[in-house]
Amino acid sequence: MKTFCGRANPTTGALDWVEESEEYDYHQEIARSCYADMLHDHDRNKKYYQGIRAAVARVKACGKKVIILDIGTGTGLLSMMAVTAGADFCYAVEVFKPMAEAAQRIVEKNGFSDKIKIINKHSTDVTVGQDGDMQMKANVLITELFDTELIGEGALPSYEHAHQNLVQEGCVAVPHRATIYAQLVESELLWSWAQLQPAEVDGIRLVPPPDVGRCAGAHSVCDIQLSQVSPNNFTPLSPLCKMFSVDFSKPVSSTFQSHSSRFVAQSSGQAQVVLSWWDLDMDPSGNIVCTMAPGWTYQQPKMAPWRDHWMQSVYFLPVESRVTKGDELSLTVCHDDYSLWYSLQSNSHQTTAPPSRPCCTCQAHMVWTRPRFGELNDSQRTETYIKALCCVLRKDSVCLSVSDGSLLPVFAHMLGAKKVLSLENSTMSKQVIEQVLETNLMKGGVELLEMKPDQLTSGDLGEQISVLMGEPYFSTSLLPWHSLYFWYCRTALAGLLQPSATILPCSATLHMVAVEFQDLWRIRAPCGKCEGFDVTPMDEMVQQSLDFRESHEAEPHPLWEYPCRALTQSTAIMNFDFTECVPQQPISSQGSVPFIRNGCCHGIALWMEYHLTSDITVSAGLIKSITEQGDCEWSRHRKQGVYFFRSPWESSGDGRAGVSYSFTFEPSSGDIKMDFSFKCQQ
Repeated sequence: MKTFCGRANPTTGALDWVEESEEYDYHQEIARSCYADMLHDHDRNKKYYQGIRAAVARVKACGKKVIILDIGTGTGLLSMMAVTAGADFCYAVEVFKPMAEAAQRIVEKNGFSDKIKIINKHSTDVTVGQDGDMQMKANVLITELFDTELIGEGALPSYEHAHQNLVQEGCVAVPHRATIYAQLVESELLWSWAQLQPAEVDGIRLVPPPDVGRCAGAHSVCDIQLSQVSPNNFTPLSPLCKMFSVDFSKPVSSTFQSHSSRFVAQSSGQAQVVLSWWDLDMDPSGNIVCTMAPGWTYQQPKMAPWRDHWMQSVYFLPVESRVTKGDELSLTVCHDDYSLWYSLQSNSHQTTAPPSRPCCTCQAHMVWTRPRFGELNDSQRTETYIKALCCVLRKDSVCLSVSDGSLLPVFAHMLGAKKVLSLENSTMSKQVIEQVLETNLMKGGVELLEMKPDQLTSGDLGEQISVLMGEPYFSTSLLPWHSLYFWYCRTALAGLLQPSATILPCSATLHMVAVEFQDLWRIRAPCGKCEGFDVTPMDEMVQQSLDFRESHEAEPHPLWEYPCRALTQSTAIMNFDFTECVPQQPISSQGSVPFIRNGCCHGIALWMEYHLTSDITVSAGLIKSITEQGDCEWSRHRKQGVYFFRSPWESSGDGRAGVSYSFTFEPSSGDIKMDFSFKCQQ
């Protein structure tokens, strides 16, 4: 059986559904999974092991056999911990077939086949009885069903079913309890990811549509590495509030619930954002705690355990409101079976009905992602584009914009261009820009066309284009070079351009730097032994899946969340001239860059820089020069590409060793093939 997978197509700007072999889908799932990250999470593993030992000891102290149910067993690690701790038998449930097969091999390799039964089912399909998957109900429930939001992977329905059908009344659970914490803050940075802010254009104020400001926004959680958001970027308005706890040793309900925490405002400011994370108490005493708290809550932030499978959550309040120090307030969290949302009330104006789940009513939050909101609200970036437009626009300019949901055509109109048109990729995108124009009394100032560049005719334009512009930004872009779709648009529009037409940006360059990651390397590093257990079958399965295709490709990551050190200089490796059409022949680039700093090279970071004019450039990667120590500061708005090496390379930084590279841009597919190797001079 074949499977269809979505792939960004830089030649069309669309997400193509490509037919792949039946193995591809699960190979990709394994290759991109967080299993390695979890196995490298020593703090998590240690706390689970301690909790399991304590749970087994409590049941044995009552003179009972210890029967374990391990839901979401993954590699079987927690079941092997349980048997080692003295459990009599484990039923280990894993729904993902390749993972269940790997768990079976790991259990056999470690000599636990007689004590652990792998069940390849969803836990809600598991049967109990003489002919069932389980011979008897378990008296110890071990699970790892959590995501950054705690309940987003269906933990509550799974627990609910397990207590009703798979475990004995009064069972012991590991973890025993989860507790959600939240803090109300004011943050210009974080709020810029949720609401469009006013902008200044040539002395004129561009304001967002009122419907956007009143909109509650997207309902989904914003999960990030909150440790990388400096406390300087927010002002706490509340203390850290304990919102609610879930006791996993008792029956759990997945129905709607709401919980409130009262507090006195500790600062004045705009109530905008809720920062949230959770703790796991592995035993009833609360002495074994695994916390997701960000690094800046620690006295020594570097001592905070790093993990990417569980991060922290950012929630945006439906409406920002003014808070005065000393105000008596109530923070309310609601949850259904899969998600949480927050609201703020004054204690003197309490409402009886719990707030409904936020839903976008303005369409802007469906058109613009949170990083995209941040990009549109970046005043320095906006000033750069306005400066570039001022350099190329004249009173008789006929402008065409090609970017998804861009404000560039609005800027061009405000700067006095004779005629401005914009190609929009969807009806929703078109309507959002129409709202912006109407709000600012510029209705009809930009002609919005919902069509592809190759559908545009001279009849649609009326006259030839003198300025073709783009940021470029396209919603389907995953990797940095997917925005080269702008080049294909320029090529399709060649017959509609004036002979001396200006192209903005006039060119782009692909850059690379070899890096040492502080922590991100863990997501691709083999584990070998984990807490004394041999998990090499897992390493082999991941590598096999990587070899299927993924290891020959870069993958997108927001590097501002993942600190790294540059071990080489930043190097421009390919140039794309937008003043010319896309060539028919491939573009190739080969060379090498020496290591100038010592460290462990884990891979290559890749990004695009767009040259708006001959002397104005916007970077979608590094936004400041690399420091002498090699520290990098990355754009928060776009993801960069990361090519991980199968094995890291130790660099002495003396320039005698380096990275050789080979890049080929294939015009027919818009893809960039790359290859790297380490070289060492004698």
